[in-house]
Parts: sequence; C-alpha cells; structure tokens
Amino acid sequence: MSEGNLKVICPGCQGELVVDAVSGAVLLHKPAKEPLAGGKDFDSLLAGIDDDKVRAEAKFEREVAALKDRDRLLEEKFKEALRRAEEEPDDLPPRRPFDLD
Repeated sequence: MSEGNLKVICPGCQGELVVDAVSGAVLLHKPAKEPLAGGKDFDSLLAGIDDDKVRAEAKFEREVAALKDRDRLLEEKFKEALRRAEEEPDDLPPRRPFDLD
C-alpha cells in the first residue's frame, strides 16, 4: 500500500478495499475469505451426508410400502366392482350414439 491509499473493510461483503485517498476510487477489492462450506468441518459434512442417506432410504421404504398397499387396494376395489356387477346386472342395452341426437 503506497502513500495516499486507504485500506478499509467493505461493510457489505466484509472484503478488503484499497481506496485512493485523493480521488476516492477503489483501487483493489479482495473478497473476504470464506471457510469451507460455511464454517463446517469435514466430519460434520460427512455426518450430514450420512443423515441424507438415512432419510433417502426411509423415504424409499415408505414409497415401496405405499406402492404395495396401492396394489392391494386396487385389487380389492376391482373385486368389489366385479361382485356388484354380478349381483346387479345391467339389463338395459348400451346407448347408441344415434339416440343422443
């Protein structure tokens, strides 16, 4: 830093600014150094990945169970509809498109 330059910390980004004292022009802007992943260490990041895996596996198991249950429910609905169709046969002939006019 030479004579007539000011070194200040940017209030917005906490970076370092070198400003010319005479003209007020910014000569240099050094961004603030950010720690790895917002200040987290490697062990906490690794634990976060393990937590994500556990959550994903639990969600997968819930979806598989829901799919199995869905198949069972659809089968029961089909059997009920088939039973009702056999008990209450429809004696009316199907409607023809010409009858709708």
